[in-house]
Amino acid sequence: MKILFVGDVVGSIGIKMLEETLPGLKRKYRPQVTIVNGENAAGGRGITEKMYKGILQLGVDLITMGNHTWDNRDIYEFIDDEQAKIIRPENFPEGTPGIGYKIVKVNQSRLAIINIQGRVFLNALDDPFRTMDRLLATLSKETSNIFVDFHAEATSEKQAMGWYLDGKVSAMVGTHTHVQTNDARILPQGTAYLTDAGMTGAYDSILGVERSIIIQKFLTQLPVRHEVPEEGRKILSGCFIEIDDKTGKAKRIENIVVNDERPLRE
Repeated sequence: MKILFVGDVVGSIGIKMLEETLPGLKRKYRPQVTIVNGENAAGGRGITEKMYKGILQLGVDLITMGNHTWDNRDIYEFIDDEQAKIIRPENFPEGTPGIGYKIVKVNQSRLAIINIQGRVFLNALDDPFRTMDRLLATLSKETSNIFVDFHAEATSEKQAMGWYLDGKVSAMVGTHTHVQTNDARILPQGTAYLTDAGMTGAYDSILGVERSIIIQKFLTQLPVRHEVPEEGRKILSGCFIEIDDKTGKAKRIENIVVNDERPLRE
């Protein structure tokens, strides 16, 4: 099974990069499942229904979210639809709209896709480790092919989750920090791991936000309103994962970065 994962899409410039690059990535890697983290699509603050539908129309199978899930009220209009192709972190409190995982069919196999959120330097949600235990107790009986988007701030928490899930899931990929890490590997028990997939958005920015705004914040320590550039050079970040359908073990994981300095070579 071949999986293409695209890291946090930030603003309309990120969506433009996705539109420009995704067709070529699909031709190169021929993924059977394409997953995109879209929690920053609406100017860094959630996702609108128009953006949600537009991303799916590009051939995306599922959109994952994160701590900005509820920043745009549009999401309440579609996240609970039975056919919705979007998930939010499973460890939000009971009664929160939406769900934290989906199972998609891939030929004769199935892939469970889970969204979970960390707690270090983020809101104190339910314990992500115990939440994964609860989910896997059920999902592992349905399929051995399991992909996890762990939306977390701390590198240590992501690494801890990766080792905790080694041999229990096919892949665990981190999101949220917007800077791709260079530690893609397959852990000893067969789980593909990457601390952070990086972002898709404005290349000449600071985490997808206008540079001058963030620099001013560091200089003055005053609150600022984040603004996402609409023009300029773009970057797409993510990874490609291949797993054995029968065992659920990872066979390959590869970082993906596309920008002016690293053009896509099909």
